[in-house]
Amino acid sequence: MGTASRQPAKGPERTPDGRYIVVDGRRWRTSDPGLPEARRTELVGELMDARRAVAAARRADDEDAEREARSRVHAAKVALGERGAPWWEQPRS
Repeated sequence: MGTASRQPAKGPERTPDGRYIVVDGRRWRTSDPGLPEARRTELVGELMDARRAVAAARRADDEDAEREARSRVHAAKVALGERGAPWWEQPRS
Protein backbone atom coordinates (compact mmCIF):
# COMPACT_ATOMS: atom_id res chain seq x y z
CA MET A 1 0.00 0.00 0.00
CA GLY A 2 1.12 3.53 -0.63
CA THR A 3 1.73 5.99 2.14
CA ALA A 4 -0.86 8.66 2.60
CA SER A 5 0.40 12.13 3.34
CA ARG A 6 -0.79 13.29 6.71
CA GLN A 7 -1.66 16.89 7.21
CA PRO A 8 -1.79 18.43 10.66
CA ALA A 9 -5.26 18.48 12.14
CA LYS A 10 -6.95 21.78 11.54
CA GLY A 11 -7.90 23.49 14.77
CA PRO A 12 -11.24 25.10 15.46
CA GLU A 13 -12.35 28.16 13.51
CA ARG A 14 -11.05 31.42 14.99
CA THR A 15 -12.45 34.92 14.85
CA PRO A 16 -10.41 37.31 12.68
CA ASP A 17 -8.91 39.00 15.76
CA GLY A 18 -7.78 35.60 17.15
CA ARG A 19 -9.41 36.20 20.51
CA TYR A 20 -12.07 33.51 20.20
CA ILE A 21 -12.58 30.06 18.74
CA VAL A 22 -15.96 29.20 17.25
CA VAL A 23 -17.53 25.83 18.04
CA ASP A 24 -21.01 25.04 16.75
CA GLY A 25 -21.59 28.74 16.16
CA ARG A 26 -20.67 29.72 19.73
CA ARG A 27 -17.63 31.84 20.56
CA TRP A 28 -15.23 30.73 23.30
CA ARG A 29 -12.34 32.85 24.52
CA THR A 30 -8.91 31.50 23.57
CA SER A 31 -6.04 31.05 25.99
CA ASP A 32 -3.62 33.95 26.31
CA PRO A 33 -1.09 33.51 23.46
CA GLY A 34 1.44 35.42 25.58
CA LEU A 35 1.71 32.60 28.12
CA PRO A 36 5.03 30.75 28.00
CA GLU A 37 4.48 27.28 26.54
CA ALA A 38 5.67 25.49 29.68
CA ARG A 39 3.21 27.46 31.83
CA ARG A 40 0.37 26.90 29.37
CA THR A 41 1.08 23.15 29.38
CA GLU A 42 1.10 23.10 33.19
CA LEU A 43 -2.20 24.97 33.36
CA VAL A 44 -3.88 22.75 30.75
CA GLY A 45 -2.78 19.73 32.79
CA GLU A 46 -4.32 21.23 35.92
CA LEU A 47 -7.51 22.05 34.00
CA MET A 48 -7.83 18.47 32.76
CA ASP A 49 -7.13 17.07 36.24
CA ALA A 50 -9.77 19.39 37.70
CA ARG A 51 -12.32 18.37 35.06
CA ARG A 52 -11.70 14.71 35.87
CA ALA A 53 -12.18 15.57 39.56
CA VAL A 54 -15.54 17.17 38.73
CA ALA A 55 -16.63 14.01 36.94
CA ALA A 56 -15.47 11.78 39.82
CA ALA A 57 -17.25 13.95 42.37
CA ARG A 58 -20.46 13.84 40.36
CA ARG A 59 -20.24 10.05 40.08
CA ALA A 60 -19.74 9.88 43.85
CA ASP A 61 -22.56 12.38 44.42
CA ASP A 62 -20.12 14.40 46.56
CA GLU A 63 -21.24 18.04 46.42
CA ASP A 64 -18.31 19.37 48.46
CA ALA A 65 -15.74 17.65 46.23
CA GLU A 66 -17.58 18.85 43.13
CA ARG A 67 -17.58 22.44 44.39
CA GLU A 68 -13.83 22.22 45.09
CA ALA A 69 -13.12 20.69 41.68
CA ARG A 70 -15.20 23.33 39.90
CA SER A 71 -13.23 25.99 41.78
CA ARG A 72 -10.03 24.42 40.43
CA VAL A 73 -11.46 24.44 36.88
CA HIS A 74 -12.31 28.11 37.23
CA ALA A 75 -8.87 29.01 38.63
CA ALA A 76 -7.11 27.21 35.77
CA LYS A 77 -9.29 28.90 33.16
CA VAL A 78 -8.64 32.33 34.70
CA ALA A 79 -4.90 31.63 34.71
CA LEU A 80 -5.10 30.57 31.05
CA GLY A 81 -6.91 33.79 30.21
CA GLU A 82 -10.13 32.04 29.21
CA ARG A 83 -12.13 33.67 32.02
CA GLY A 84 -11.81 36.83 34.05
CA ALA A 85 -10.44 40.07 32.63
CA PRO A 86 -9.73 39.66 28.90
CA TRP A 87 -6.04 38.93 28.29
CA TRP A 88 -5.90 41.46 25.47
CA GLU A 89 -6.83 44.23 27.90
CA GLN A 90 -4.07 43.34 30.39
CA PRO A 91 -0.82 45.30 30.46
CA ARG A 92 2.20 43.33 29.27
CA SER A 93 5.37 43.53 31.34
